[in-house]
Amino acid sequence: MKAVIEVAPRGSIFRTAQEQFSESRSGKTPGFRLSFESAKTLFANLTPARLELLDTLRRIGPCTPATLERVALNSDLDIQNDIASLERLGLVERDDAGDLTVPYESVEIILPLAQVA
Repeated sequence: MKAVIEVAPRGSIFRTAQEQFSESRSGKTPGFRLSFESAKTLFANLTPARLELLDTLRRIGPCTPATLERVALNSDLDIQNDIASLERLGLVERDDAGDLTVPYESVEIILPLAQVA
């Protein structure tokens, strides 16, 4: 399953919910969608450091927060805060043992140019 992160107009949650409901009714597993109202908000929540952390965790697989902190490429990262933010957004999950994981095969960010200008 992939996660789709997008800049979408206010109220688009209803369209997304309808699409996911239709997918579910047809037997498909609905994908994960995360929408922001502006590019500014999207990139305030998904900073380059958090995207790097997400990529690192996806590459190494399930691990403890301490292991992720040791493996992270940028030692200046605020790992605990970034992990908490990624969990709140639904991009990182913890299993019963407390290990972190990225439950998606890929993350796609859609940024319409009309929204940027």
